Amino acid sequence: MAFGTQDDADEVMNEINMTPLVDVMLVLLIIFIITVPVMKHAVPVDLPRASNEREIIKPETIRLSVTADGKYHWNETTIGDDELEPRLQAEARKDPQPDLHIRGDKDVRYERVAQAMSAAQRAGVRKIGFVTEPTP
Repeated sequence: MAFGTQDDADEVMNEINMTPLVDVMLVLLIIFIITVPVMKHAVPVDLPRASNEREIIKPETIRLSVTADGKYHWNETTIGDDELEPRLQAEARKDPQPDLHIRGDKDVRYERVAQAMSAAQRAGVRKIGFVTEPTP
């Protein structure tokens, strides 16, 4: 029992069946509708931070100021010439060694700043820096 003729079987189908394509698209749409809110509404957790690097201990900074009249100031405390080198030697023995920042007044004689640098070198201070004001 044949439902069609031989000519119907040889005929090529020129239309695409859209029903399976629409079914797949609807399934994908439902999946995206369900998963997108889950990704955006995560539980806020403040996680701790860890590193495997060794903690670097920053050395302290000594501010040695030379005023216009040639006086030395150790962190805003006036000191005499005889106190400068023993203090520098005591700081040079510390581990880590502190940084020495020399602030020289623009009107001071260069000799006073050079004496402070020489005393720091004799004491064994390795990190010496100069503090200046930027030009406007």
